[in-house]
Amino acid sequence: MTHPFPLAATSSFWKRFFSAPTWITSLGLVLLASPAMAHHAMEGKTPSTFGAGFLSGLAHPIIGPDHFAFVVSLGLLAALKPQGFGIPIAFLLSAMLGTALHITGVEIPGVELLVSGSILVFGILLVVKNSPATPVIMGLASLAGIFHGYAYGESIFGAETTPLLAYLLGFTAIQIAIAASAFGISRRLLQTSKNLQLPSNFRSAGFVLCGVGVAFLASQIGDLLFALSAP
Repeated sequence: MTHPFPLAATSSFWKRFFSAPTWITSLGLVLLASPAMAHHAMEGKTPSTFGAGFLSGLAHPIIGPDHFAFVVSLGLLAALKPQGFGIPIAFLLSAMLGTALHITGVEIPGVELLVSGSILVFGILLVVKNSPATPVIMGLASLAGIFHGYAYGESIFGAETTPLLAYLLGFTAIQIAIAASAFGISRRLLQTSKNLQLPSNFRSAGFVLCGVGVAFLASQIGDLLFALSAP
């Protein structure tokens, strides 16, 4: 009896699915998943001290699975690209600019939709076999950084200078740690593995990120439609 699906192909699929790059992405998201993720470590209160600002900055990219997923994607793409370390750096610099825009009162409508869309875009960049050159991805990361940074600014809006600077320091430090971890693990795998299918493992992680992006987009669009239909 001939099996409808070749066993070798099935085995290959699961090996790729349960790969390190995929688990870097999906395990972190599972650990972070909880009801009504609020993107705020201070229970909705604006930080008023250096310590509170720093802790809030550390927590925001972690308790927000959308931000966490995106920063992981930066590390994975950086590992795949020549001089890819510039990708997360470009994001971090523009994220601080985005936060500054929010604090100064600049309006960016639909920023949460743009944040969700950026996750989908970077998931696609991991999936496609011929992704753009590093400078192009750096440009996209810079654009996305403005949106993510603007969203970060919600947690610190109205704070005084000291907690504000501490917040910027905190969220920059934790994002460096997340991106560097994803980059370091992935780059080491690329350097030491003799498995020719390893790039496919990164594609699997890309599919996970695409799913995350679609889920957040659907949620944001649903909330928008509900708000528009409300009396």
